[in-house]
Amino acid sequence: MTSGAPPTPEPVPDTSSPIAASLLLALAVGSYAVSFGVLALQAGLTQTQACAMSLLVFTGASQFAAVSVLQAGGSPLAAVGSALLLAARNTVYGLAMAPVIGGSRARRAVAAQFVIDESTAMSLAQPDHKGRIHAFWATGLGIFLFWNLGTLVGVLLGDKLGDPQRLGLDAAFPAGFVALLVPHLAKRGGRATALLGGVGALVLSPVLPTGAPILVAALAVLIGLRPDRAAVAS
Repeated sequence: MTSGAPPTPEPVPDTSSPIAASLLLALAVGSYAVSFGVLALQAGLTQTQACAMSLLVFTGASQFAAVSVLQAGGSPLAAVGSALLLAARNTVYGLAMAPVIGGSRARRAVAAQFVIDESTAMSLAQPDHKGRIHAFWATGLGIFLFWNLGTLVGVLLGDKLGDPQRLGLDAAFPAGFVALLVPHLAKRGGRATALLGGVGALVLSPVLPTGAPILVAALAVLIGLRPDRAAVAS
């Protein structure tokens, strides 16, 4: 004789993973690297120099800043200065990511190459420590691979592709950042960070040199997106 109570449903395992989202983001960002390859050649870099920059520098905003200065007739020193100014924001990201990455000095040294806007945002959007680690490495390694492949395609097919904006490749980068913002806006800290960073960049853009407002706005990540102790320990 069976009871009239309905059977207790079996718990459904959580199969969601940040890895798939990270790889999709890597594909989108990699497509934008084609634009960098084309613009690097137009700025006077050789194919080898453009590919080496993506391999060793690996920060899109800084790379575009450098080739923009060169294309406008600026000196290599000015190009490096602009790139370093924008790359300095990654130091802030490193401080926010240090509790997540952890491990030995060798592990942290390797991880430092992959601390970029996208890997930081994807990692800190995850609800638990394990998810943050997986998202960081999946995003960092995925973007590194596709960014370098995109650069290679750009330098090899640059003459045939023509203006990257004609293909809409210039829209991939900002679209990717919009996608990164959405998960964070569901959290109070994420909304505070977005508001503080956005207002700060807007107010400072008319009075600071190019690149400096982005660096100052990046400081907001320490306030709103740092992982709390409980989440890191989980």
